[in-house]
Amino acid sequence: MKTKKQTQAVRIEFHHEQAQAVFIAGTFNDWNPNTTPMIALGSGRWGKELALPPGRYEYRIIVDGQWICDPAAAERVSNSYGDFNSVLDVPPKPSA
Repeated sequence: MKTKKQTQAVRIEFHHEQAQAVFIAGTFNDWNPNTTPMIALGSGRWGKELALPPGRYEYRIIVDGQWICDPAAAERVSNSYGDFNSVLDVPPKPSA
């Protein structure tokens, strides 16, 4: 019997006082800069909750059209554009 990977809620938060629009793009959405908007939480804070299966994901944050690394990311890897991608590791849920 094949087991289906369970998704987990992963929250990403970002802070930028002057941002007007913030999106997140990465391997989880085929690097599409328009499909995953972050939500303004007030006082320059932005957040997004993603439902992802366990795995390793690379991503970047798009602030008013400018692609940047997530300053809060624990890990970064170089990309083919001479810059860096942030890394998000989603661990498997513990077995019951």
